[in-house]
Amino acid sequence: MTSKIKVDNINKVSDDSNIIKKCGSTTTVGSGSGQTIVVDGATVTLGRCGGAVNLASGATQTGFGRTGTVDWCATAKTSPFSAVSGKGYFINTTSGVVTVTLPSSPSAGDIVSVKDYAETFDTNNVTVGRGGSKINGLCLDATLSTEGQSITLIYVDGTKGWLNVQTDATVQGVVDAYIVATGGTITTVGDYKIHTFNSDATFCVSAGAGTLAKVDYMVVAGGGGGGSAGGPNWGGAGGGGAGGFRESVPNPAAWTGSPLANPGGQIPVTIQGYPVTVGGGGPGGTPSSTTAAPHKGNDSVFSTITSTGGGAGSNSQSPLYAGAPGGSGGGGTSTPTKGSGNDPSTVPPQGSDGGVGTYPSAPTYAHGGGGGATAAGGGGSGPNPGGAGATTTISNSPATLSGGGGSGVASGSASTGGAGGGGNGGSGGNGSNGTANSGGGGGGAGSCNGPTQTGGAGGSGQVIIRYKYQN
Repeated sequence: MTSKIKVDNINKVSDDSNIIKKCGSTTTVGSGSGQTIVVDGATVTLGRCGGAVNLASGATQTGFGRTGTVDWCATAKTSPFSAVSGKGYFINTTSGVVTVTLPSSPSAGDIVSVKDYAETFDTNNVTVGRGGSKINGLCLDATLSTEGQSITLIYVDGTKGWLNVQTDATVQGVVDAYIVATGGTITTVGDYKIHTFNSDATFCVSAGAGTLAKVDYMVVAGGGGGGSAGGPNWGGAGGGGAGGFRESVPNPAAWTGSPLANPGGQIPVTIQGYPVTVGGGGPGGTPSSTTAAPHKGNDSVFSTITSTGGGAGSNSQSPLYAGAPGGSGGGGTSTPTKGSGNDPSTVPPQGSDGGVGTYPSAPTYAHGGGGGATAAGGGGSGPNPGGAGATTTISNSPATLSGGGGSGVASGSASTGGAGGGGNGGSGGNGSNGTANSGGGGGGAGSCNGPTQTGGAGGSGQVIIRYKYQN
């Protein structure tokens, strides 16, 4: 015969407090705060098939937690939404970009997953808003821009914030962020920002990460000054060499780069300030000039890229000095000689040699033209033009820069400066200055057995930085 014992309450002997209490349909286990129920050596099952186990408001739990997986929402998201911890989301960007915002005030262990539903993240990106917390240790939103991409983010702590725990090849480098930066004169062309620097300043990066944090550049140095001419000599001095020209272009090129451009040479940037140095042009030669050294153009610098100032043109007064080396070389005569370009050497080359004149050769008595970015300075009996510069569309409008200065002549037609801001040579007079912010070399002076004439000053340089800031 089977016996049954039915009770509503079970009390402790010591203080008669409830251990198990039944009130209607609710059964309470435990007798208030601080009470612990221990089950030793047995399996305890909470709930029944089809039921739910709920945690009361204000209660806490330990030892349960998630297993690193999420509950996937079967309906794909097509518009901006806020994610909930423990959920996975399919996102369909067929019709346009979508922003998903991570939970605010997350706790350690919170988890969110995202998957490309239509394999269109490369066409229409997904922005993962950080919700006030860091992502991969950065105070930046994330951008998902890879076809078929998926990520699983787990909140760790205030230092790292949300970390991506998927390491397969399809999601490496998943947290990409477009660049946000200041400095120089900023223009917008389509999806690109262009920063133009005509003087020294700082390119300040405040956001950007991963594959999107790369910039293209154009760095042009100051042009060299043209040589002086005069005294008892007839002749025309050498033109100043152009400032070195260095440029990157995407690979494949998104704009027409010069022959000196470096395909695929973009520079990675991080959140920091990058000093930008814009080299000034070298002063033109004067009656007191005895060497070319003081008349060299100044270097321009951005990050790891240095373009060398243009070499000064040779003079045409006693004592004679040679054309100087530089980004492009200054024009010279047969003795002393021309200045060499691409000095120091870069790949691709940053400039060309100066030309060789034939002084003394009547009636021009010309020295050589200054070298330009893409062509050597003119040589021979004269007039000898400056070498041609390079044409670029990095700023979206064609611009030709780094032309060499023309040589001076004793008389007759003046030598023209090279395309790209090179100054014209003087005909029995002073040389012309190179154009400001072109890197053009100054024109050489010319004299016909008369007063000493002054060479033209080189033009200052320029730095341009370009990057994609949106899709």
